[in-house]
Amino acid sequence: MTINATGALLDLCVLSVTARGDAYGYALTQSVKKTLDVSESTMYPVMRRLQTQQYLEMYDTPHDGRNRRYYRLTDSGRQMLGTLSVEWEDFKNRVDGILKGGDAA
Repeated sequence: MTINATGALLDLCVLSVTARGDAYGYALTQSVKKTLDVSESTMYPVMRRLQTQQYLEMYDTPHDGRNRRYYRLTDSGRQMLGTLSVEWEDFKNRVDGILKGGDAA
């Protein structure tokens, strides 16, 4: 997976939030929305896909008579977070180079 301006960036953000601790879906989406202009309808499929890829685990916990769906980072998710973090740094450095007048290579 290569960092680009879309999907992998959302993956990186979701994995980063869950690396700090388990998060329920709404709180996770709100955390990402503080930085990126992204809708909840975009975020939930990302979380489901990361779960299908076994980067996140999901579990339900009762809260005020309802269930909250929590997401937890798996060991595979932690490894992917490391990979995406390195790719993000490279991507960011290349864009910074362009912005500072250097080559895009």
